[in-house]
Amino acid sequence: MNTGQTIFSQLMELLPLPEFRRCVERYRGDYKVQSFFCLDQFLCLAFAQLTYRESLRDIEACLRAQQSKLYHMGIRGQVSRNTLAHANEQRDWRIYADFAQSPIRTARDLYRDEPFGLELTETVYAFDSTTIDLCLTLFPWARFRRRKSAVKVHTLLDLRGSAFPTNVYVTGGQIHDVNLLDELLLEPGAFYLLDRGYVDFRRLYRFTQASAFFITRAKQNTQFYRRRSDPVDRSTGVRSDQTVKLTGPRTSLFYPDPLRRIHYFDADKDLRLIFLTTKFSFPALTIAQLYRARWRVELFFRWIKQHLRIKSFYGTSENAVKTQIWIALSVYVLVAILKKRLRLDLSLYKILQVLSVTLFEKAPILQGILNFDHHIPKDDPSIQLQLFDL
Repeated sequence: MNTGQTIFSQLMELLPLPEFRRCVERYRGDYKVQSFFCLDQFLCLAFAQLTYRESLRDIEACLRAQQSKLYHMGIRGQVSRNTLAHANEQRDWRIYADFAQSPIRTARDLYRDEPFGLELTETVYAFDSTTIDLCLTLFPWARFRRRKSAVKVHTLLDLRGSAFPTNVYVTGGQIHDVNLLDELLLEPGAFYLLDRGYVDFRRLYRFTQASAFFITRAKQNTQFYRRRSDPVDRSTGVRSDQTVKLTGPRTSLFYPDPLRRIHYFDADKDLRLIFLTTKFSFPALTIAQLYRARWRVELFFRWIKQHLRIKSFYGTSENAVKTQIWIALSVYVLVAILKKRLRLDLSLYKILQVLSVTLFEKAPILQGILNFDHHIPKDDPSIQLQLFDL
């Protein structure tokens, strides 16, 4: 890369700009815009994510302090908090949602060969949501409880490789998680790991009709009768492996096909788990191990909440919130692509920390990151000053 470019510019070179322009044209994002275009908005919010800016005024102050470098960073328009606030309110968030699919596809291809932990050829997805609490007065459109608002980030995570989001749906907190099953485009032959909150047999029957498999936990009040029991090795933790049929007055109509019911005892946590799945050919222990991999989606939510700016927002409208979340996810995936292409041995957290203080430097990006010494030197006590050494 050109050593005359800033590190920020070199990072943004990884963006597929032709795809970005197509997304802008699709939703007419730059219609009648004269100076501050959608790309300027994306770059400003990407800078805010990478440098942990707190507000629009904070973004404006930092970028204007480096006014002479903005043109070479790709920011052509005049940075103003009013202009940026207007863009967040008016530019369609779907521009950035559609565009994010392009770097996500690139990252999934780069990390496809990463070890998964189980010898499977099928794709494995985990679907879950996380809630971001908001102020009811500022975000009335996202009313969640009587006295607070929230947004939910529903994420379909590809667990093969390094767990990248395949689809993300941002809704108000009042939308129940199970409703988002209707939005999934099911992939035949793939596994979907679902929490107990997604048990809706009418919706789950769509998986069977689409030749996809699901693994979920059964509710305690699930009515069924046992059609067959298969022998199990109790030393593995599997207590029973049954073929069952639902007998509830409504569930039997919603899901008329047989299900596999596996009782598993986790000795480490002293926990008994009941799984329901449509996969009959795998060993029962493999089904339990597959469901255990669902915890990676929880780690993903924890990571993005800690290291991306999605817990406080630069705007209060639904459009501004969704725009910020999608750009934050794009930045996360972009740094993951950088890590893979440069073959860096640092964690994403450390790369983000280094980038946050080196974005304006004009040096090769690899050199800028590797100059970071992540090993804290230990003090040599022999060179410490003595209080009474006269």
